[in-house]
Amino acid sequence: MPVKFDKREYRKIDIRNIETRKDDDGEMIVEGYATTFNQPYTLVENDRGIMDEQVDRNAFAETDLSDVIMQYDHEGRVFARTRNNTLEITPDEHGLKIRAFLGGTEIGRQLYEEISGGYTDRMSFGFTVAGEDNQRGKAEDGRVKILRTITKIGKLFDVSAVSLPANDATEISARTIGDGLIAEAEKEIQAEEERERAEKAEAERRSAALERLNNLIKGVKHDEV
Repeated sequence: MPVKFDKREYRKIDIRNIETRKDDDGEMIVEGYATTFNQPYTLVENDRGIMDEQVDRNAFAETDLSDVIMQYDHEGRVFARTRNNTLEITPDEHGLKIRAFLGGTEIGRQLYEEISGGYTDRMSFGFTVAGEDNQRGKAEDGRVKILRTITKIGKLFDVSAVSLPANDATEISARTIGDGLIAEAEKEIQAEEERERAEKAEAERRSAALERLNNLIKGVKHDEV
């Protein structure tokens, strides 16, 4: 059985993809992607295993996006939100695209300037997983290797502009999920290997018994002759 996590998870996209622009009315707009689709990234790698993860293109198909907020590092003041139309969130062919209008508050304008100046250049999002597919195997070095595909996002809480390095929430979330799934996969692989060894031993025992029986039958026939 796969490990289930009902708590909020965080992911930070590892490319600089957040941009700023001003429209004809001077509105301060920030655009970027909180995540990309079907592009595996390494979530956790340690001496026990490697876990890659990707977000399926249809993961947000049933997600309620009517009231999502934009924050900085997933905490503090709200810079924009979908409910008052200052935040737009749109899944497209590439990923989860966000467009935020930050000119309405002083803190929003400050964040706009930070992003424009290159001080903040990543996006992250907080969510829960409602569906996933985990493929597991072994890497060439014998470690557990997992590809986790998030197939359904249950709840999207926020999208955030994040500092570099990411705040503890994103890193702890990744390690918790990865370590749990790697440990679960280790147990399943060990159990399968034990079953295979037992089946092989049983097959060898039966083969040896059959060979002894055949030899016995041949011996009896030889004596009769």
